[in-house]
Amino acid sequence: MSEKHLSSQFDSDLNSVSTQLMEMGGLVEIQIQKAIQALAQFSVPLAEEVMKAEDRVDMMEVAIDHALTAIIARRQPAARDLRLLLAISKITTNLERVGDEANKIARQVKSIVESSDARKMPIGDLRLASHLAVTLIRRALDAFARLDLDAVVSILKEDDQIDQEFKGFTRKLVTYMMEDPRTIGDSLNLLFLAKAIERIGDHAKNIAEFIIYIVKGTDVRHSSLAHVESIVH
Repeated sequence: MSEKHLSSQFDSDLNSVSTQLMEMGGLVEIQIQKAIQALAQFSVPLAEEVMKAEDRVDMMEVAIDHALTAIIARRQPAARDLRLLLAISKITTNLERVGDEANKIARQVKSIVESSDARKMPIGDLRLASHLAVTLIRRALDAFARLDLDAVVSILKEDDQIDQEFKGFTRKLVTYMMEDPRTIGDSLNLLFLAKAIERIGDHAKNIAEFIIYIVKGTDVRHSSLAHVESIVH
């Protein structure tokens, strides 16, 4: 078999697994959007739709892992191709965890609606963080498709904004609970939701960092933003 034919087959394998990853990302993005919509509307039917999709996301993760294992065993890739395959594996894991967070939000929304007067809960303060989290996941997947490092730096900066929103929201909830102990139950429910949203932002950041690994061959996890920018530029 010619080297050109082997290369063509390998490219086809890479394209196939990348397509599977993007399909999984699209499903997870829909999950987040529906979970946030369920939260905004306190909609049990929407929450249940999110929960039903969990098994499908898990199956996609397993299928991608199997495909990656087969590619590595057959092609024995080197250098950047191997980095790409390893990064896809890590990104897949992060997407599955984003799906888990969306499922947690959906389950919590369902529990809140069924056990309390949900409309009294001040969920408006979660809207900005929710919007940022959904947007970051979408942009992280776009950045992966284009291997766009400038987009990666922008994503890392905006994840900091989600973290700041979460800290500010936590302080506000603590104030509510101190001023009126009757709000403790509702406040803890909101804190659980806020933490899930913050984690979605963290996973978008992780995906962005793996794009740098693919392109530059440098692991920037746990690095400062300044250090990341110096590597990218």
